[in-house]
Amino acid sequence: MMNLKYQMIIQWSEDKSFLVGFPEFPGQTWRTHGDNYQEAVNNGIEALESLVIAYQTTGETLTKPTFNQAA
Repeated sequence: MMNLKYQMIIQWSEDKSFLVGFPEFPGQTWRTHGDNYQEAVNNGIEALESLVIAYQTTGETLTKPTFNQAA
């Protein structure tokens, strides 16, 4: 598993699944989903790893992760 620092948003949807998105990647509003929260997390990690590999394979520049400061 890669040590990725990108944001992963998980949101409940009307079709009763958890949607997973990556706001730091343009055009990636909702990339995968899960029937429960843990499945969405697992699918999200796999999708993010695949997304990064695709960027690296095609030579596209990865966006820099956004970091938030804890209070």
